[in-house]
Parts: sequence; structure tokens; C-alpha cells
Amino acid sequence: MHVSDDHGAGAPHVPASAASEALAPSPSATYSGTDLPQGPLTSLRHFTAEDAAEFTARARESRSSQHPWLFPPTEEEAYVAYAGRLLESPDKEGFLVCERAAGGAIAGFVNINNIVGGAFRCGALGYGAFAHAAGRGLMSEALGLVLRHAFGPLGLHRLEANVQPQNASSIALVRRAGFRLEGFSPDFLHIDGAWRDHERWAITSEMLSGQG
Repeated sequence: MHVSDDHGAGAPHVPASAASEALAPSPSATYSGTDLPQGPLTSLRHFTAEDAAEFTARARESRSSQHPWLFPPTEEEAYVAYAGRLLESPDKEGFLVCERAAGGAIAGFVNINNIVGGAFRCGALGYGAFAHAAGRGLMSEALGLVLRHAFGPLGLHRLEANVQPQNASSIALVRRAGFRLEGFSPDFLHIDGAWRDHERWAITSEMLSGQG
């Protein structure tokens, strides 16, 4: 199970605003008609209201594997509010991870929170795989697709992932994707009734292009 705290907190100080310059998309990602990338195993699409029943059913099935790292909405009313924030907030981008071999069934999600433009061009990642999809390489591929989309059409330069040190699977996921460990923040986020320590991982567009 790969999960990261989907709270979007912890953005550092933002430099003075400057015009952002779009980056060219990576040729390794193919794009669908909605201009979101897809790979051999997975495709990305935005949240919709029609996904409420499937998403919340998968979240309920995954409670034991996601606790205590992640708490996605398990009721449809909560999902509508959650998806609405991702769709309407200018500082957020939300992506459902869909399994191509299963007809587009929802396997998980990757969200970019706290998006800041100007001279910063950074966002904070939150992500989770539902229990039926864990350990099958789906989230590894999907995270790569999100990175290429973020550093391509979205024009970002840096993505951060704040992960609790005990969350070994999430740390392994970002490490495989090329993130570097940048620091440790005690009492960083209030999760499940307590302030939790987090490791700070990050990747830049230059680091991703260097992997090719």
C-alpha cells in the first residue's frame, strides 16, 4: 500500500512573483483526448461527481491498509466536498488513477496541493492506492505520469512529498520515482489526533529529465 498524507501542507517561503515559463511535455508520456497522460497500465483523469459511489466503496474496502496514514472520504457527501475542492481550487490538481486492463476502474489517486506559481512553481503531493491495486506497479507508473504532466503542461518546476517516517511503502514509492530526501520536520502535520513527524522528499524537473 502506497499512501502519503493528503493534506497539502508545508509549503516553504515563496519568492517574489515572476512570470512562469511552460516546460515541454516529456516524449515518454502519451496523452489522451483530455490531454492527460496514460501508460501501459494506467491512465489519469480528473475527479467527477459520478465517481462518488466507486471511490467511496474502494475507500471503505481500504480502511485497514490505509490507516493511520490516509483518510480519504468514505461517504458520498464527503466525497462531493473533497472532489469539489480539487476541481474548483486554483491551487490544486486532482487525478484519479485508473486501471486500463479493468476498463478504467479506479485504482487510486494522486493530488497536487498548494500549487504556487511565479518564481516558485511548486506543489505538494498527496496520493493513495486502494487495497485491490496495491503492490501491482500501478501507483509507480501513475506517479511517473503525474510528474511528467506537472513538469510539462502544468509548468511546475518542483514537487514535494511529506511522508511519515514509518510509512515505508510510501517512502519506497517516491524514492523509486527519483525524489531526494531533503529533511525531517518534527510535529509537521496534525493527523489522526496527533502532531506527526514527517520526512520531506522532493523532485525537480531537472532531476526527472536527468533520469532519461
